[in-house]
Amino acid sequence: MNVLHRLLALGFAGLSASLVHAETIRIAIGTQDTTINCASGGLMIRELKLLDKYLPHDGKYKDVTYDIEWKNFTSGAPLTNEMVADRLDIGSMADFPGSLNGAAFEKAGKKSLFITVLSGSTQGSGNGIVVPKDSSIQSIADLRGKTVSVPFASTAHGMLLRALKTQGIDPDKDITILTQAPEVAAPALQTGKIDAHADFVPFAELFPYRGFARKIFDGSQAGAATFHGSLVNAEYARKYPEIVTAYLRAAIEADRLFAAEPEKYSELIEKTTGVEAEVAYLFHGPLGLQTRDFTWKPEYRQALKTSIETLKYLKKTDANLDVNSFIDDRYLRDAFRLSGKDYEASLKDYNRLALNANDALTGKPITNIKRVAQVWVTGEAHVRSYQSPENAFTDARKLENQGKKIRVIYAQDYNSGIKLFAQQAWFAKDSKGQLAAFLLKDNAANWAKANGARVLDYASARQTAKLASN
Repeated sequence: MNVLHRLLALGFAGLSASLVHAETIRIAIGTQDTTINCASGGLMIRELKLLDKYLPHDGKYKDVTYDIEWKNFTSGAPLTNEMVADRLDIGSMADFPGSLNGAAFEKAGKKSLFITVLSGSTQGSGNGIVVPKDSSIQSIADLRGKTVSVPFASTAHGMLLRALKTQGIDPDKDITILTQAPEVAAPALQTGKIDAHADFVPFAELFPYRGFARKIFDGSQAGAATFHGSLVNAEYARKYPEIVTAYLRAAIEADRLFAAEPEKYSELIEKTTGVEAEVAYLFHGPLGLQTRDFTWKPEYRQALKTSIETLKYLKKTDANLDVNSFIDDRYLRDAFRLSGKDYEASLKDYNRLALNANDALTGKPITNIKRVAQVWVTGEAHVRSYQSPENAFTDARKLENQGKKIRVIYAQDYNSGIKLFAQQAWFAKDSKGQLAAFLLKDNAANWAKANGARVLDYASARQTAKLASN
């Protein structure tokens, strides 16, 4: 063989060896797009192509080709089935289905890891109970003898059981509980086939926003933390820890982007899922129902323990999951470090996304969030904020007189601080003309009695603000 032929042979051999050793790594991610708590771990990463920014391309990943697969689900159970079958590597879901994910892996002789929280509430907001819009039911106590549906073995199911227990209502004797997914419950509420429906993010707010239901209970009243987060196949994480960290860095950036421009990314959620931007902003805008808090706070660890215990009570699992080994924050801590964030400081931070704004009516800085209200005007990129509901109502009337359309008005519950759709709230007006908003009529009545105020519905509250401004 002459020199030329030898060099060509060596060249082809080198190329062949290179092709043999080039690896394609699958990154298969399961999302729940309509469960908007999962947005920073799913649809935002996908839609903004954030994962590509952080995937490693050096060391053992130098010649790697990444095959990124996305698959959307409407609930956690089928997502878990795909993970256990090794068709997905990472998936996002709530605490209850997350526990079932761990149990399913254990039953298959495998292991999954809960690697991060994505969004949640240490108060319990996010889950809720709704009734038909014109129902006479005003509270949990009124559910005795009624028919209530809920997605079984969900985080909302656990909330419902706790809420009934606080009222001394036996779920096996005093009430009829049916299993229904939200897409089935919606028409059932509209046709009166059920008296109430309990559900998770975002349906307890979405149904009222769409005008056919009214919320009578918020998960914060049960006082049990709830969250959505992401899990990974433990073997995948062991083999590709840098990829898991890259995914978490992408989620952290998604969170940062949402915090900076909540209206813009609420619109992205609507475009992607059909869940209205007004609902997404209710959850994730300033002072929203939930925080996009990734850290494993003690309350979230306890929520996972509670979910396992409740699922055992419901006979949905007999697994004895060890929460301390099921939760693995190593990858999250690495992602925080590489993102220039202090994990320990974030672990101690319980604040919701802050509201830093001036009153759109008076121009003065908003210094007290107790009675904050907001107005989203059609065609405006940013939500207007106000020191009080009466200021918001007064400005909304002026805007409407100018021919502008109001998308939504928000208020904050005076007792709990949770964000409300003002149209669904009850108000108490004191002797100074100041309005306080409440989720429940009874709460408004109790506050009014103690403060020499009177109770008003939304229409009356807006009317009194109109008269006061004349």
